[in-house]
Amino acid sequence: MSFSAEIKEELAELIPSEFSLFTAELQGLLLYGAKLTEKEGGTELRFLSEHEESAKKYFTFIRKTDRIKTDFAITTHHTNGKNKTCTAFLSPEDTAVLLESAALGYENGEFQIGRKAEQKLSGEEERRAFLRGAFLAAGSVSDPERFYHLEFVCSDENKAWYLKLLLSALGETAGVVQRKGHYVVYLKDSDGIVALLGMMGASRALLALEEIRVVKDMRNRVNRTVNCETANLQKTVAAALKQRKDIEYIRDAEGFENLPSTLAEMAEIRLEYPDVSLKELGTYLNPPVGKSGVNHRLRKLSEYADELRGHEKRG
Repeated sequence: MSFSAEIKEELAELIPSEFSLFTAELQGLLLYGAKLTEKEGGTELRFLSEHEESAKKYFTFIRKTDRIKTDFAITTHHTNGKNKTCTAFLSPEDTAVLLESAALGYENGEFQIGRKAEQKLSGEEERRAFLRGAFLAAGSVSDPERFYHLEFVCSDENKAWYLKLLLSALGETAGVVQRKGHYVVYLKDSDGIVALLGMMGASRALLALEEIRVVKDMRNRVNRTVNCETANLQKTVAAALKQRKDIEYIRDAEGFENLPSTLAEMAEIRLEYPDVSLKELGTYLNPPVGKSGVNHRLRKLSEYADELRGHEKRG
């Protein structure tokens, strides 16, 4: 089961006890996942979802709506081998009750948000319930092992911006992009996704994502440390090779006799111990010196080698 499906499985289990939260979630389900088609004698209600539990919750909510009398049948068929289209036939009276309860209108088969619906979402808990319904209808989350991305696919621009503004009212910044004739509201940062899962009530999914985040963060820190240590080691090896080449050039060009005794000793010790660290090199000198002292002497040797090379080129 995908991470998205696990989230929807969890959200589908949550049934609001308060009527205001019930209608707010129903709004999200209808607005982002349902269509109405006028038929002779009533209205056909269609809900498209790849997640069967979302569809079951959707129709459970409709059955619980006050004053709906029709004991409608639900038919389900697969679309494109993936999505399931669930349909129910409502009488004109029951359609009116449903629209009134959710405070929605509809035009050309699409549910539309109105001022009454906005008034129903004045409280934070109602907004969270609405987001839960919207996610069940149109939301998805990528596999967090790969990357962080949560999105809602909306049928028109107004619904996308309404959702963006609602998220903003809850403290989350979302982007909006057009893709294949739809408008997509998305979050890409893991903190925002974790916060939204918490708002919707997906506590199991939230903990799972947090665990993945901790593991990924630890893995990234280990990789950064290893990469840093590897880079430092490469620099150390490159520096040691250059030091050895410079000292060998001095030796072959004129020997160490003309060098100050401290530099001559340093040159001989470096050739004898080509792979040890600067700190360890210092312990072989008489008297021993620290890392900075060793580094100073080796730098002087490199400068002297460069002088000799310059003389050779001019000569």
